[in-house]
Amino acid sequence: MLKPNEIVVDNFAGGGGASIGIQLGLNRHVDIAINHDPAAIDMHKMNHPETKHYCESVWDVDPIEVCAGRPVGLAWFSPDCKHFSKAKGNRPVDKNIRGLAWVTIRWALLVPVRVLMLENVEEFKTWGPLTKMNGQYRPCPKRKGRTFKAFISALTTGLSPKHPDWLELCRAIGIEHNLQSKLKIFKGLGYDLAHRLIKANDFGAGTSRERFFMIARNDNQKIVWPLPSHGTHHTPYITAADSVDWAIPVTSIFGRRRLLASKTLERIAKGIEKYVINNENPFLVPEIAQVPFITECANSSSQRNILIDESLRTITSHAKAGNFALVTSHVIKFRNNNIGHSMNDPLHTISAGGNHFGEVRAFLISYYGTSGAQNIEAPLNAITTKDRHGLVIVKINGEDYQIVDIGLRMFQPHELFKAQGFPYDYKISHDTQGNKLTKENQVAKVGNSVSPVIPEALVKANFVENKVFQNRAA
Repeated sequence: MLKPNEIVVDNFAGGGGASIGIQLGLNRHVDIAINHDPAAIDMHKMNHPETKHYCESVWDVDPIEVCAGRPVGLAWFSPDCKHFSKAKGNRPVDKNIRGLAWVTIRWALLVPVRVLMLENVEEFKTWGPLTKMNGQYRPCPKRKGRTFKAFISALTTGLSPKHPDWLELCRAIGIEHNLQSKLKIFKGLGYDLAHRLIKANDFGAGTSRERFFMIARNDNQKIVWPLPSHGTHHTPYITAADSVDWAIPVTSIFGRRRLLASKTLERIAKGIEKYVINNENPFLVPEIAQVPFITECANSSSQRNILIDESLRTITSHAKAGNFALVTSHVIKFRNNNIGHSMNDPLHTISAGGNHFGEVRAFLISYYGTSGAQNIEAPLNAITTKDRHGLVIVKINGEDYQIVDIGLRMFQPHELFKAQGFPYDYKISHDTQGNKLTKENQVAKVGNSVSPVIPEALVKANFVENKVFQNRAA
């Protein structure tokens, strides 16, 4: 547990993912939260009103001043990962942004910090010098990981002034002319340190997002890695379907005023083929009562979309042979050449650069051989035509169905926050002044966030005496 008078600090706090996880793990609020983004700090204030907030650069915050003599039991760091992530591709990177992690050493050097935890992308381990290529800076492939090793050495056994990254460290944390501080770095800050990759869905989030996590402590206690809580036969993974709000309607891809892009239609077609037509067990929307409308064909020339709030008697009185709809659903992903994935899988990594997940629903009815639907073996290119009736025949559980409509919608922020592992009552829709946040703003916060389930598990394992969490690593 935290010791008397110890405080908890969340650097790079963002919208509060790490903070809410820490709070759930320790059963107490975070004392200090730091972030330069006013919108992020505002969302943090909405959900963590007891916390002292600093809306400024981590370099402008003086650890000695803000701690006011109080020791730090836990300091959490989530430095910007964009200039490490492979998702950035071959675009130029910024040395200063990549060097934000040095602030971890600044805190450990200036105030008593018992436990440090850091989160980043897997590529953080490749942190190294940059080289100029075609007038722009990019990571040097020959010196990959050199700076990361220097970072680890400074926190643990010490770093030699002869190391090529010594000057960068000293300048970053402002000790270039401080002999006493440089001597401490040379000798090492004495932390026991370990790191590993952890997937959020292993601990109860609905996303398979994987991140690098580091734990360092100087209190002679063992570093403890929590055992996964999900993914076993007894506790299965949380899937994308578990995060979907099935009450949200989809819009037909046909008859839109603004036609969908050809690439979007290609993604939809490939997804339908993979997850519906060629899938022996397609995912079916769990409760028909939650489907916003039911599609039925009374005969070969008449097709109706019926609102779900109409009575069952109304539906059956006009439907020949009691035709009821099956509705399949899968995730479409608007990123590179990825078409998406099954609803039975955890949602892929949520990014801050825009909402790139959508839900595709295919509406099916029993097929009686009267409508001239497209053969199942033919390519699904009919979705580009105006004729939506009887697009294709699908066999489900030994019965023939025809797809009569296809709907598409984008995931909403509250679904993404749920998939990321945030509590259901986390406030995301308005700021502290009561103004409604844009969807873009909300998506940016969840995409930049730490999945709360992992900080919760890490602090429970390392601060709460509970043998269930013990999986010790030297």
